[in-house]
Parts: sequence; structure tokens; C-alpha cells
Amino acid sequence: MLVVHPHLHRRRTGVTSHTEMVVRQLRAQGVDARVYGGHLDAALPRVTLGEVRRRAKTEDVVWHAHRNNEVLLALLLRLVGVRLKLVATRHSSSPPSSWSRWLLRRADAVIALSEEARALLPMKATVVSHGLEFSRFSPPPSRAEAFAALSLPGQHAVGVVGRVRTAKGQGDFVEAVSPLVARFPDWTPVLVGLAKAADEAWAEALKAKTGGRLVLAGQQADVAAWYRGLDVLVQSSHGEAFSMVVLEAMASGCCVVASRLPYMHRVLEHERTGLFYEPGDVAGLRAQLERVLSDEALRTRLGQAAAEEARRRFGVAHEVAALRQVYGG
Repeated sequence: MLVVHPHLHRRRTGVTSHTEMVVRQLRAQGVDARVYGGHLDAALPRVTLGEVRRRAKTEDVVWHAHRNNEVLLALLLRLVGVRLKLVATRHSSSPPSSWSRWLLRRADAVIALSEEARALLPMKATVVSHGLEFSRFSPPPSRAEAFAALSLPGQHAVGVVGRVRTAKGQGDFVEAVSPLVARFPDWTPVLVGLAKAADEAWAEALKAKTGGRLVLAGQQADVAAWYRGLDVLVQSSHGEAFSMVVLEAMASGCCVVASRLPYMHRVLEHERTGLFYEPGDVAGLRAQLERVLSDEALRTRLGQAAAEEARRRFGVAHEVAALRQVYGG
């Protein structure tokens, strides 16, 4: 059986790195998994559309799409006679548009990332949550040394990882942390992620609100190093289908403060593996930040429990086993 994970996006995203991880794990389990498209790890084996067409004549081919244009390409391949099983993962936290519904209904199997995401779909779907490679994401031997390697001012860092834009809630984070920076001079607030041209001015305005204390780290090739160096990770999004950032931070032993999105209770347990606040509630976020910035024992307890929970429940091997059930063959 050939399993193809296409990537038809103009840049790398969180979905990109996760797709690469799944392909690596599939291959480690003996599945001939390949990638098609650009902006992917050069070490991953590629496949051409010509090879897909040839192999589909004699063996099962699974085309696992993550975006509408990847579903559309599979439908075009079928139109020219290529026999393949189309699996589509829905990554959005909002109800699908009429166009997306039309495409998804033509898939052989649809995957949702949570029960809440599945409830938004008007067709049958299987829930397969994301998993992690613990070789990449694990607690550092010394968080102080990991922080020092980031070359940030101060002694501790609190921040948000993800694309810098309003929907990700970085504005809430800055509003919450700005009054605290004077009280906690050893702490550096940081945003790790790409700010596209349309959002650059907004990001600079956020920095100004902290008196210049906010560090705009930009997009990072080695985001795992930032999880190891951050003491506190804030997941401030107003909406997500499933947040890999939270899983990666948990596995890295960060103290996680997260907006209570509909599915989040399935990942974090309030006061045991992390802390919640209501999405968009700046005062609530500030209160939780005050707690963790001032209480090292609390940060340590939450971070250790989160790392243990991530390793127990969220390994990529669990995800790939579930995907293989969907793929069949």
C-alpha cells in the first residue's frame, strides 16, 4: 500500500511539520508513506503523480489530504482514471463552507481532530487527535540553561507560540501581561511566530504597549528550543480545531495557561496539568499569569504533570495506529 500526504500550501505551517512527523512514523512502522508538494523536509521520500498513477493500477493507494486544494487534486486524479482512497482531515474549528462540504462528501473517509470538531461536520467522520514525537519535545535537563540559550533578557520567559494575528489572541496576552512587567522584571514576554506583512504594524504596536519589553522572536526553525526555554506557555487563541502548541508545550514541561476552548478539557485538566481562563477574558488571563509568575512551585508542579500526561496519552504512535485503521489495507 502506498500512502501519500500532499502539501499544496505556499508556506510551512503547523500542519506541515505535523504531516512530516506522521509520514516518518508511518515509515518507521513499515508503511510506504511518501509526500507530494513543496516546502517539505528534503529527507522525506517524494512521489510523483505519474508514480501514483502507475502504482494505483496494481496496489492500494491512499491520498491523505489536509486542505481543500489537495482534495480537489485527488478528485482530478480520479477523473483521469486513477484509483485511490481519499482521506481528508478537517483542521478548522469552524463549520465547513458549502464548497468544503461538497469536497468532503467525496472523500472515502473524513477525519476530525476532536469530538467538538466532528459535531460541526454534516457527514460521518472519525476522530483522530494529533500526537507528538517525544524525541523532539521533552523537558530540558535545565530550564535555566535552555532559557540562556535563547539569548533573551531576564531570567524567565512567558510567551505565545504561533502565527501572530488577532485570532490567535496575542493581543489578549499583551493586554494581560503589560501591567505585570514592572512587577516581574526578571520575566520577558515573547511572541514566537510569523507576523505576515499585514500584521507587522500590529505586532510592533503590541511591543510598544509593554514599553518595549515584548520580544518579537519571529518564525523559528527550531521551535522545540523555545518550548524548552519558556517557563510559561500561553495558548491565547479564540478558536482552534486542535492546538499542537499545547501538546508540544506540555511534552516540554512548560506551565501551560490556555483559553478554555470547547475541546480543551480533553487535553488539559485545570489545576493539575495546566490552568484555564475564558477565551478573550484579559482579566482572567492576567490573574492566572500573576499566579504562575510569582509561584515557582506551582509552575513546576503543573509542568511536570503536563509532561507526564503528554507522554502517557499523546504520542504520535497512538495517532498513526488510528490512521492506519482509517487507511485499511
